[in-house]
Amino acid sequence: MDRLEELMQLRDRQRTEMKTARSVVKFKDLQWEINRMGKMKWYLHPNIRDTAHHAMIHYVIEIPPGSRTGKVQHQGGWTTYIWRGKGYSIISGKRYDWEAEDMLFMPVDVDNALVYQHFNTDPEKPALLVIGLPNVLDALGVDLGHGFEILEECPEWKAQQAQTAKR
Repeated sequence: MDRLEELMQLRDRQRTEMKTARSVVKFKDLQWEINRMGKMKWYLHPNIRDTAHHAMIHYVIEIPPGSRTGKVQHQGGWTTYIWRGKGYSIISGKRYDWEAEDMLFMPVDVDNALVYQHFNTDPEKPALLVIGLPNVLDALGVDLGHGFEILEECPEWKAQQAQTAKR
């Protein structure tokens, strides 16, 4: 099988997946996980394949009262919505204070990776942050938003198919 046919098969699998994909993901239905970054619920992730959208990665991270997330080095390029709570983030050595309903933007630094960490300053209540970033791995799918079709085969492919049929 050639690489073009592999793309066509991938396209067909993606189309089949979209027929039964979830358009609504409910917070209450998501499971919490504890990982090196903290306590998280995932809405969209490259390995979550049953949603109708794969172009983004979205998750919620809960920071316990008076605690912090893990520290991360990354190029940036995403948003953080402060759903609940108050605190601050240190991004490449600079402090940014935030509270509920604020947006924190992580810039893309073309020269250096960002180093960041989020802190909850409330000693009694958890902070909830909603993070969104592009999933460049699956941003558009093979259909590229309009449908990927071969409308006419090239002559060489037709000739090869004819030769194969004669054997």
